Amino acid sequence: MNLFTDGFTEAIHLLLEGDDSVYSAIYATISVSSLALLISLIIGLPLGFILGYYSFRGKIILRTMVDTLLALPTVVIGLILYTILSKNGVFGDFNLLFTLKAIVIGQVVLSLPIIIALTAAQVESVDKRLYTSLKGLGAKPIQILNATLIEARFGIMTAAITAYGRIITEIGISMMVGGNIKYHTRTVTTAIALETGKGEFVTGLALGLVLFCLALMVNIALSVLKRKWSQ
Repeated sequence: MNLFTDGFTEAIHLLLEGDDSVYSAIYATISVSSLALLISLIIGLPLGFILGYYSFRGKIILRTMVDTLLALPTVVIGLILYTILSKNGVFGDFNLLFTLKAIVIGQVVLSLPIIIALTAAQVESVDKRLYTSLKGLGAKPIQILNATLIEARFGIMTAAITAYGRIITEIGISMMVGGNIKYHTRTVTTAIALETGKGEFVTGLALGLVLFCLALMVNIALSVLKRKWSQ
């Protein structure tokens, strides 16, 4: 119990003291994860709609592939990206390795299947009479997409929360393609791994509590937004 209370006290101390390394890690975590989620939503919502709304050859195979990617380990994604982004890789000339951009790319790969799969499931659960009415009114595909996303907005918000929770707590991608560089690519999760590896369990626990608070604030904000939308 002393370890937990010491970690809690240390977390408050680090935040109130304005520790540069802690706030740098927090900023990197929030900025990278938020950008990755935004990109995933922009790409994943239309793809999820197509997968859930249309019937086409190979849909079952494609759906199975997307569902399989939900369980893809972050270290595997990190390893593949490291190979591609390294100097001898396909995109080595872009010098993306050990940058925040590389972490964003990895987190998009991680969260995109979540957005696509859950959006497709929500689209399939929408009352079919909505589609019949929209088609009868001569709605265009983009209008059907917008109406469907509005109808399934709570499920899509759940997908966004799930994806954000997955990427904000991942460590394999951030460590392998980010390099855990202090004041540059170090995130809260990689900082936890570093401090724990050094035997600084109290600091590691403190950073873990910081990460928990970040996730809690995101969920509270989305819950408030969901309540407003339901009124």
